[in-house]
Amino acid sequence: MSPPTSRLQKLAAHFLPSSTTSSPSPSPSSHEPHIHQLSPTFFLPRAAEIEPDAEAIFHVTANGKVLRRSYIEFADRARGLAYFLRKKGLKRVGILAPNTPAFLESLFGIAAAGAVNVAVNYRLKTKDISYIFTFSEVDVIIVDQEYIHLLDDFKKQNPNVPFIIDTDHDATSGELSGPFDEAVLEGLNYDHSQGNKGWSGLQAQCEDENDTIAIPFTSGTTAKPKGVVYTHRGAYLAALGNVIESGLNYQTGRCGYLWTLPMFHAMGWTFPWAVTAVRGTHYCLRKIDYPLIWKLLKTENITHFNAAPTVNTLLCASKEAERLKNPVRVTVAASPPTAHLFEQMTNLNLFPVHVYGMTETYGPITKGYHMPIWETLPIKEKYARMARQGHGFITGLPIRIIKPDQEEGVLIDVAKDGKEIGEIVFFGNICAKEYFKDEEATRKLFAGGGLHSGDLAVWHEDGSAQVLDRAKDIIISGLFTLSPLPFKPKLTPHPFLGGENISSVALESMLVQHPFVLEAGVVSVPDSHWGERPKAFITVQSGKELKGEELIEWAKHESAISKFMVPREVEIVEELPKTSTGKVKKNVLRMWAKGDYSEK
Repeated sequence: MSPPTSRLQKLAAHFLPSSTTSSPSPSPSSHEPHIHQLSPTFFLPRAAEIEPDAEAIFHVTANGKVLRRSYIEFADRARGLAYFLRKKGLKRVGILAPNTPAFLESLFGIAAAGAVNVAVNYRLKTKDISYIFTFSEVDVIIVDQEYIHLLDDFKKQNPNVPFIIDTDHDATSGELSGPFDEAVLEGLNYDHSQGNKGWSGLQAQCEDENDTIAIPFTSGTTAKPKGVVYTHRGAYLAALGNVIESGLNYQTGRCGYLWTLPMFHAMGWTFPWAVTAVRGTHYCLRKIDYPLIWKLLKTENITHFNAAPTVNTLLCASKEAERLKNPVRVTVAASPPTAHLFEQMTNLNLFPVHVYGMTETYGPITKGYHMPIWETLPIKEKYARMARQGHGFITGLPIRIIKPDQEEGVLIDVAKDGKEIGEIVFFGNICAKEYFKDEEATRKLFAGGGLHSGDLAVWHEDGSAQVLDRAKDIIISGLFTLSPLPFKPKLTPHPFLGGENISSVALESMLVQHPFVLEAGVVSVPDSHWGERPKAFITVQSGKELKGEELIEWAKHESAISKFMVPREVEIVEELPKTSTGKVKKNVLRMWAKGDYSEK
């Protein structure tokens, strides 16, 4: 049951014309009548005009109440925030929050005000959060009340930057839920005082589609985080790509999208805009809660969600897991999944949509297209094909896989034989514009005219890519040396002693086929004879027991793992270290392998 109408909602209704009666005006910078400037912000007032009463947001608030909002309420709140920012002259807005309605509304409101958002991972260290907000020159920060303490360092260095605090409570009749709602209300009042221009007085259609809409930052695990410049045009085309490639509008009813993916990560892979474009329902989640996720999957109209392989692994292993009545399409990315995981998911009626990308590509930029002929293949081969990263998105250009041992800027394709290893390079509309205030890093990123991923892959005969590893994660085994290597050599096996390049991803995908293994993370360790060899860190399924030597014996004698790939060391751990999006932190595993457990 919906909660009582809030005072804010009642007041907003008096400030007509609202979203349904005041549409955005055509962009003033369009020079041709058949062209308009592309911005995904336009999707919100459009949705509110078409279906104002459609359910836009479902959320369990910080105080445990169910909140539901319609598209007209969603649009009015974003509009109010936009006018507040305009009134105050605020042009660069930080966001530090979990997946809340306020975060979602802010993405649209900030852009409609002609401003830029800088959304930051609240799981970063306080010094990194302070660095990002300072470096990006934000002049206000929208912050969830739970995370205000993370801004203590920033506040000391930037005492004049104000905070807009969201309490994430349900607003009942006669009271507001906090400063964020007060800002929204002030903006609605401001619009009313200026003649009720509504969306036509904002920039739902931007002045220049090549202007910046957002600056998400990379994780910065090995260096300072880099700001990635997203344009209105790029975000628009990436969002439409996700509508098509993830099938957000394939079902006859309304799309229901569950927010397991952090909105701060690459702007939620542009899904805030994509789901809104199809007038779907955003099911917001403050945190990953597997029992709650299964409850929503079983009781609500969830048709889609996005999650990294590790999140899907734990979801499938949850005690609440059971085959769903209706299929749910799960867009899987962030790290290479295993064929075994896809088989587990499919058995639960979680249909994997395998995509691949990075922050620098607005999230997904390739898709493993499911071919009908795969249904005739042996089941293991079918799921192995599904685990490939596939081909370039429909709104981008074809990817290339290039030889990694060339001079900078020289792009020579590897053979499409599924064997020769190269680096994936991206081209086209959904490549980010640049790194923020970093010309040298931008030059290296686009050396030779393509966006370099740093990911190593093979190119199959059908043109599909299969990621093996980051370049730094390939294990070079077979270099005859009596001491650990002081450098990472080129990716060529040593001609003596049958040396091999070992993909940690490939080895992990084989180790998890053991019936007791839940997750696996593999890194290289120095070896006086072979140069490098793999070490595996393993988590075990609940209720099962497994020793490292037992897994090694299984790998040697019962698995399909080649002898040269079998790890000599297996360490059983309670939990693998992960990023906010579920990627295993290989840098932390390398520290653990050296005996340094200071980071988790």
